[in-house]
Amino acid sequence: MQLHWHRRDLRVSDNRALAAAADDADSRGEVVPVFVFDELILEHGAAPRVRYMLDALAELRERYRDRGSDLVVVRGDPSTLLVDLAEEFDAERVVWNDDYSGLAEERDEAVRAALSDAEVEYDSFCDQVHHEPGEIRTNAGDPYSVFTYFWKKWRDRDKADPYPEPEESELASIDEDDEIPTIDELGFEEPEADVQTAGTEAARERLATFCDDAIFRYEEDRDYPTRDATSKLSADLKWGTIGIREVYDATEEAKNDAGSDEAESVEEFQSQLAWREFYTQVLYFNQSVVSENYKEYQNGIEWNDDEEGLQAWKEGKTGYPIVDAGMRQLREEAYMHNRLRMIVASFLTKDLLVDWREGYDHFRALLADHDTGNDNGGWQWAASTGTDAQPYFRVFNPMTQGERYDPDAEYIKSYVPELAGVDADTIHSWHELSDADREDAAPDYPAPVVDHSERREEAIAMFERARGEADD
Repeated sequence: MQLHWHRRDLRVSDNRALAAAADDADSRGEVVPVFVFDELILEHGAAPRVRYMLDALAELRERYRDRGSDLVVVRGDPSTLLVDLAEEFDAERVVWNDDYSGLAEERDEAVRAALSDAEVEYDSFCDQVHHEPGEIRTNAGDPYSVFTYFWKKWRDRDKADPYPEPEESELASIDEDDEIPTIDELGFEEPEADVQTAGTEAARERLATFCDDAIFRYEEDRDYPTRDATSKLSADLKWGTIGIREVYDATEEAKNDAGSDEAESVEEFQSQLAWREFYTQVLYFNQSVVSENYKEYQNGIEWNDDEEGLQAWKEGKTGYPIVDAGMRQLREEAYMHNRLRMIVASFLTKDLLVDWREGYDHFRALLADHDTGNDNGGWQWAASTGTDAQPYFRVFNPMTQGERYDPDAEYIKSYVPELAGVDADTIHSWHELSDADREDAAPDYPAPVVDHSERREEAIAMFERARGEADD
């Protein structure tokens, strides 16, 4: 027998480690699928992610049962439990797919040591990304810190084909009675958000819908939240309910069917897949970025300790309509459109002058698709503290962003009901209105909590002091 330890690969298809074990079934024995609820990992969990994970696990178990097998679900320390399960099933090998966060690395090292002590073989595989961290480097042999150059090499590298599903005969014929724990039993409350449907079937439907239409206008429409031009696969890729090779293959098929302009749009989406791998590599080689600035400044950045402003931002009550719409979408759906993620991150760090770590922690608590590398990279980009970051002197104007990317205020009105009856011009000029005009237009919606023009200048001065370029 062999054990396949599922982690962030909650699928049967295009699963490299599972396929490798299945391929060796004749010589090493059938495969027993396993999932471990690791208490240490759960300490860093959040209700939307746990809800998504549980739903994905339920579908994964059904997929195994349809194949005459089952998913063994246990809870505790994987370094102990995997040894116990190997003994129970007389398994000579344990396989899994690599993860790249510091927490995952520590967990996996402990598991390797325990399996070695028990004289159980193990193998791990690069599955979460096309090219494992360190495979794409500069000509000098260093990991890239600039995306453009990483992307050129990533784009030109061959990509593996999707891995086959195991045959029924390659899976262990087992029947598990233990139920998957409920979210309450894991110590979490049901999320307030309406989390999107999890599982491979739902992921494939999203991918097919995207590749039938939106991918061909992705380059032009992706920044407009009402144009439905994004894939919505972020949670699927985070949890591995669909394989990255399957996704890439679908985009290549779309590109082969596209005209020249449409093909460029497909490549623009593929570059987003490369961004994901770029930030995975940044995290792998710089684990401290989770809590520290990637970019070093001569002096410390003088972040503002603004609890009131931070709370207004979290609640979507800043008086900047596009910012508030994004923050309310996050609360309601455990998801936020990517353009809005940039807008709200810029507002927190450059208008409220609040440390990016506050925003990162809030996103981590509310996003179903929270991915350490990707989210951290995005936040540090917006805060001008990261690799390949937004220059500190470029500050998003939230009103301009709203007018440009939501000109009819359709997105804003869908999440900010206080403004539902207000015309778009009034919404986009909210910061310029008198208190009396605001009261007349939407009495329940707040005035702006800060003046953007003033805060923009303060933000630039704050970063110039950090760079040692300004007087105290």
